[in-house]
Amino acid sequence: MTEIEFSRALRVSSVPPAGQRLVLEANPAECAALAARFGILAVASLRAEIALRPDAAGGIAVDGVLVAAVTQACVVSLEPVAQRVRDEFDFRILPEGAEPTDDLEAQDEVEILHGIAELGEVVAQYLALALDPYPRADGAEMPDSARDDSANPFAALRAMKKD
Repeated sequence: MTEIEFSRALRVSSVPPAGQRLVLEANPAECAALAARFGILAVASLRAEIALRPDAAGGIAVDGVLVAAVTQACVVSLEPVAQRVRDEFDFRILPEGAEPTDDLEAQDEVEILHGIAELGEVVAQYLALALDPYPRADGAEMPDSARDDSANPFAALRAMKKD
């Protein structure tokens, strides 16, 4: 089994009928492990505020917001780019033994094992999805040689189309 860098296990049966609010914060070692996992320079901080509410079908509705400070390498210059990430999310914790739906338009669903939902891993996955896929340092420009289109196999087609 793979080690979870940011583990925050929730015993689902402990959620009161009126619901519950949680704050999850990563410590420095967890932040470093998440940065290594995501292949970025640093995760300086990660905090998630989560509201849990039991639903009529035996699951738990979850709403939350995560805020993180990360540093990624610029895609042009490889210089460090510090960014703040803020992402709102919602998902449903399924009742024990329930199968996730195949509907791609459905709300995200999290399965539980032995009555435990791994909230930290879910937050880590939402952070991964919220990262800028192309971080760019201020003023970073592609060199002119990188913009040269002549080696592009479609350049010849484009030239023929112009004629």
